[in-house]
Amino acid sequence: MTFLDKLKNQILIGDGAMGTLLYSFGVDTCSEELNLSQAEQIQNIHRAYIDAGADVIQTHTYAANYLKLQRYGLEDSVKEINSAAVRNAKKAAQSNAYVLGTIGGNRGIKTSSITIEELKRSFREQLYCLLLEGVDGLLFETFYDLEELETVLTIARKETKLPIIAQVSLQDPGFLQDRTPVNDALKRLEGLGADVVGLNCRLGPHHMLLALEQVEIPKHAFLSAFPNASLPTYTDGKFHYEGDADYFQKSAQRFRNEGVHLLGGCCGTTPDHIRAYASELKNSIPVTEKVVKLKQKPIIVETAPKREYTPLQEIVKERPSVIVELDPPRKLDTTKFFEGAKALKEAGIDSITLADNSLATVRISNESLGYLLKSELGMRPLIHLACRDRNIIGLQSHLMGLHTLGMNDILAITGDPARVGDFPGASSVYDVSSFELIQMIKQMNEGLSYSGKDLGQKTAFSVAAAFNPNVRSVEKAVKRLEKKIQYGADYFISQPVFSEEKLIEVYENTKHLDTPIYIGLMPLTSSKNAEFLHNEVPGIKIADSIRDRMALLNDNPLQAAREGVAITKSLIDTALDLFNGIYLITPFLRFELTAELAAYSNQRASEKSGGTRLAAYGLESSN
Repeated sequence: MTFLDKLKNQILIGDGAMGTLLYSFGVDTCSEELNLSQAEQIQNIHRAYIDAGADVIQTHTYAANYLKLQRYGLEDSVKEINSAAVRNAKKAAQSNAYVLGTIGGNRGIKTSSITIEELKRSFREQLYCLLLEGVDGLLFETFYDLEELETVLTIARKETKLPIIAQVSLQDPGFLQDRTPVNDALKRLEGLGADVVGLNCRLGPHHMLLALEQVEIPKHAFLSAFPNASLPTYTDGKFHYEGDADYFQKSAQRFRNEGVHLLGGCCGTTPDHIRAYASELKNSIPVTEKVVKLKQKPIIVETAPKREYTPLQEIVKERPSVIVELDPPRKLDTTKFFEGAKALKEAGIDSITLADNSLATVRISNESLGYLLKSELGMRPLIHLACRDRNIIGLQSHLMGLHTLGMNDILAITGDPARVGDFPGASSVYDVSSFELIQMIKQMNEGLSYSGKDLGQKTAFSVAAAFNPNVRSVEKAVKRLEKKIQYGADYFISQPVFSEEKLIEVYENTKHLDTPIYIGLMPLTSSKNAEFLHNEVPGIKIADSIRDRMALLNDNPLQAAREGVAITKSLIDTALDLFNGIYLITPFLRFELTAELAAYSNQRASEKSGGTRLAAYGLESSN
């Protein structure tokens, strides 16, 4: 009897985890390679599952594709490993179990980390290896990204008539990470030719059953479920699972009642778990009708979330606007910082921007100082948020905290790598890029987490993105701006510019954009300061003429600082003729310099006529 004919008339029991058992035996490397070096051990685990009652076993090939094997330098062994895995499974199964060729998903929550073309190439190579060895069917498991699963399913269906099981993994019991309802997702997979559709991994029996309550019995396909043993726990440097077999036995009939025809286990499950299933359901007749508890997609409240301040992108479109960066202190004494903040407030700035451990140097949390600025001084904080220091969990938690504190203005940046700062041995996280961080924040503005979970409220973040004009090709830099706009950037804040020529070049290359730009300007304090910035700080270049002017005053620190202010005032004059946004960067907490420049900027802005002086530079307005 064929696999599908048998599955139609009775519940079949699948196997459980392979990796869980291998890791319990002390394996700490690529376990798929053991198909070659320890074939007998792999066969023994297959036999243990068959002896426990499994009607179906999977080849140990979940991660045996080019993209995952290359982590171990085994990318040239795809064919060898997959072929050996099928032979091992067949040798163990004999005629006592069906053998499914397993292919795992590659994309997680970072869907942009691997292109569709890369996925296709890797998938086809592994698929052909499994088909050539004569598996009884194909099992696609642990796919968080529906686009990836639909892509590989479409390819496989064109290449073979063998049974295909397509299983998704859920972040939230009712929905995939892109917020597709699980019932809709399984229908789509059925429509693309999957013979069995279902769920595996991530969730234990309790939450997987909650998800299956929302799933209709397919018209042509069958349902499958492969839950984890439990949530993993971490002890003594190792992950392990604590779900017991009795719990699985108690849940078996509930899986049958939800219409499941193929029931197995995923992470943390062992032959004991499979034996528990088999004792309850072996040869049972499947349920063909059920009452479905369909849940609608969450309805997010449509009223706009409240903001205490008008978004900066709206302000700078209407009038000249000045914001100032005042770095959080490296030491715990904040006296000078708040003196500076008060002086800048008196100068009439629209916001203080607070860096996020710039140059990977440890400073007081910008979140805490931002809250104090807002609550005690009534100032708008603009919080820099770097991808370097927090993983996806930490970034979202941080953003939720900022929302709760009413701080809605964010600058999303990549962040300088940890190796350039105080602790070169520290790790740089970079779970997401600045593009994906912008996307994450804008998705929270829709009331959804990065994985698509309902947050219960919409956030009201205004998102700035960084712009580095100090590059050989400003045109290429502008292409990055356009991409950031696509991801949701509301406005841009640039690295400091130190020449009129660069200001004009930036204007010429960005005048087609509707998204406003705050042009960065920073007063130099000395020749040494100028040389350091020019030669050692990424993203900053200072014209030779400016560095020469500062060098002439190398022996007069006071006069050098005044010269730096004079240079910046001249740049402000030009910048205000080309842009509405001025972003002043305070050097070494010398707030008196940026307070003077902020006041000067506001004075010059008020003197501007209704038109601009673009003609003085031989330029035309884009309006």
